[in-house]
Amino acid sequence: MPVYYINSYDIINEEEYAKYGPPVIQLLHKYGAEVLASDLRANAVEGTAKRMNAIIKFPSEAAALQCYHDPEYQPLKALRWRSTDNCSMILVHGQE
Repeated sequence: MPVYYINSYDIINEEEYAKYGPPVIQLLHKYGAEVLASDLRANAVEGTAKRMNAIIKFPSEAAALQCYHDPEYQPLKALRWRSTDNCSMILVHGQE
């Protein structure tokens, strides 16, 4: 069953954050993931939108968690933590 990471955060250091995307895309492909949406200008229908919002589809929960814990991702995750604030990263299960 597919799972989806729903990520939202505010970018506080544009220059640092610019180093995050390209290597993360390569790592996502390693786990069969697909970026379904990625937006810096989301429209808040309710609540307050964060600057970056993304939805990433993985083929399984195991693949999503393996990607998150992959040793290659750890320095990238640290880079994201340094360059963003107010992060939420939610893993939701798809419908069968």
